[in-house]
Amino acid sequence: MSNADSYNIIVADAVHKTYDTGKVKVHALRGVDLRIRRGEMVAIMGPSGCGKTTLLNCLSGLDDIDGGSIFIGGVDLGTLNDNLKTSYRARHMGYVFQSYNLLPVLSGVENVELPLLISGTKSDEARRKSISALEMVGLNRLESHYPAELSGGQQQRIAVARALVNQPEIVWGDEPTGNLDSETSMDLMNLLVELNQANNQTFVLVTHADEVAARAHRIIHMRDGQIVDETRTHD
Repeated sequence: MSNADSYNIIVADAVHKTYDTGKVKVHALRGVDLRIRRGEMVAIMGPSGCGKTTLLNCLSGLDDIDGGSIFIGGVDLGTLNDNLKTSYRARHMGYVFQSYNLLPVLSGVENVELPLLISGTKSDEARRKSISALEMVGLNRLESHYPAELSGGQQQRIAVARALVNQPEIVWGDEPTGNLDSETSMDLMNLLVELNQANNQTFVLVTHADEVAARAHRIIHMRDGQIVDETRTHD
């Protein structure tokens, strides 16, 4: 990675990804180049099947790539084995998905603290950090409620708290407002924008919603596994 890329927390060069089903090969990413600055909020848009989620999964280290390179915070993901990659994600990244992925048998605070406990954080410290994260998203009074007792918007806020509990440098979102009505979607985006501004965390969001993408600093447009255009909405 060159010195010119030192201001970018995410650097992707000539990234290729192919899925081989045995009967057909799908070229999901075709030589993607991308730079994302630290503290930037970026939306990735494009038609279904264009490679948006594949790009997100490759950038975040959930999927391996078949060609090119990806640097996150100066670290070449290609040099990390699975265990090191998992550890790196746990320390530096958070994830918010369309399906909230909350465990129904755990309360809100227990869902939030789970990744901390898995990574070896002591229980007292994990609980303290989890309550703080729930306060950050405005749900500290509902910490003992179970997912079934909460609205969709509240469940997604718990998912956001879980993504933020380890104070990650990057938060990845795959259609984070996809299961929410328009008003709740805007409430969630207001929260993400506030967190982005307050903490200088980098947010990368895959979305099909124009009103969500408009809140980002920059919109990346994809088609057929390539970045075809980008729009800067504001600084």
